[in-house]
Amino acid sequence: MTQTSQHPIVRLRPNAAAKAIRHGFPWVYDNEMVLDRRTKKLDLGTIAVLEDADRTPIALVATNPNSKIFARVLDFDLSAQIDQDWMEARLRTALSLRERLFDAPFYRLTHAEADGFPGVIIDRFGDVAVIQPNAAWAEVMIDTLVKALVAVTGVQTVIKNASGRARTLEGLDDETSVLIGTMPDAPIPVTMNGAIYMADVAGGQKTGLFFDQRPNHALTAKVSKGARVLDVFSHVGGFSLAALAGGAQSAIAVDGSAAALELAAQGAERLGVADRFETRKGDAFDVLTTLGEEGAQFDVVICDPPAFASSKQALEAGLRAYERIARLAAALVVDGGVLVLCSCSHAADLTKFRTACTRGIGRAGRQTALFYTGFAGPDHPLHPQLAESGYLKSLFFRL
Repeated sequence: MTQTSQHPIVRLRPNAAAKAIRHGFPWVYDNEMVLDRRTKKLDLGTIAVLEDADRTPIALVATNPNSKIFARVLDFDLSAQIDQDWMEARLRTALSLRERLFDAPFYRLTHAEADGFPGVIIDRFGDVAVIQPNAAWAEVMIDTLVKALVAVTGVQTVIKNASGRARTLEGLDDETSVLIGTMPDAPIPVTMNGAIYMADVAGGQKTGLFFDQRPNHALTAKVSKGARVLDVFSHVGGFSLAALAGGAQSAIAVDGSAAALELAAQGAERLGVADRFETRKGDAFDVLTTLGEEGAQFDVVICDPPAFASSKQALEAGLRAYERIARLAAALVVDGGVLVLCSCSHAADLTKFRTACTRGIGRAGRQTALFYTGFAGPDHPLHPQLAESGYLKSLFFRL
């Protein structure tokens, strides 16, 4: 490693992914780097110049010697200053897209690499923003990022959510904190697709609400008019409340979290549909099995589980779990009814997930047609060269 006037230099090994990086791939793995003693001692989040094996500069990168992702591309302009102005420019670009898409400021504002912020998730809830700085550089520059965020959006409260596997892989802490403003003392009501959701930004899962399923909630609302709906792994009632807003006859939300179900019930109360809404706490597999034994039938069944295949190592076990869910759920759907099966596992690509689901439906003795494949909403853009950013799949079957 040699030194320039401003940034240290890190170098790719011969035959490493220089071409891929030049074509837009945003990561460099540690086994692709020349890792000498000085490189390994770089502070977390150090900005460096990435060179190929021939010492030709490629990009400015943020480094983390503690992570398998050693470098994340920040900018191909080697003269760029990674400062508040740089962050504000990228935030303005991200904000302009969201303001075209949505009438109210409730959305994912930055979706990591796809919005030019490697490893950084920001969800906005009106005057409150929740940041997940899942890369070391963003953790190191969090104060600058907060100032840029406030300057561009005018939010009054910024919360750092430090939960999740990604931060562990980066060697970062898990301490959630308020960075500016005050922590809301109650859940924040969020209106989407005619439903009202209660987002617990203080203690809920991830940032408090899953904005990614918004378009799939909308389609579920359309197919649920007059229907009896079962929403499994419901969290705060994402699919079931959308279905009720769309005119469902009734909806049952199933989840293992009593706190999430309480928020779902509050959303139903605010929406004025509490008389048609029911919650059931329990293990999803157990509840589906019990409902099957009881002979229960529904017009629409949705299963939106957590990531069963969160890594390549967990892929086979995860696919078996998706197949089992599909088998148990398919048995509960009336003839001509709709089954919606979702996966947020980036390790299980669309083909593998769809195969597991159709196998499970077949094992339930059902015939099916897949009439729609949904993905994350437009506030969750896909980085063209990063399959992980296209993690969400929602399959709509008619049985």
